[in-house]
Amino acid sequence: MPKRPDSRLVLVTAPDLATARRLATAALQSRTAACANLIPGVESHYWWKDALESGSEILIVFKTLESLLADLERVIHAEHPYDTPEFLVLPVHGGSRRYLDWITASVQSRDGTSRKRQRRKPGPGKSR
Repeated sequence: MPKRPDSRLVLVTAPDLATARRLATAALQSRTAACANLIPGVESHYWWKDALESGSEILIVFKTLESLLADLERVIHAEHPYDTPEFLVLPVHGGSRRYLDWITASVQSRDGTSRKRQRRKPGPGKSR
């Protein structure tokens, strides 16, 4: 299994599906993420302003590169309704070479130098 020390997973929660879709679209259009998986039905329990809170949320799992983390965080903070949105980064220690290469290619422009709004390749689950 090849290593790609620059690949990262980013976890973000959203209050509802519409917000999660908006965050995913903003990240994809800005090319700060190659993919966003929306996982509904997450039950969150947490401390907020000295009180225990709970609620239903949508978990978003972004696939990106280490070099794009600051840009992705700016996109999430600009679009997110929470005062303190979750933004947790997990390293990717290995994976399919083709998939890891796809992540890198998806956040680059056609010439490989900068991110643009149009997609270069179809996402996971679609024919390549």
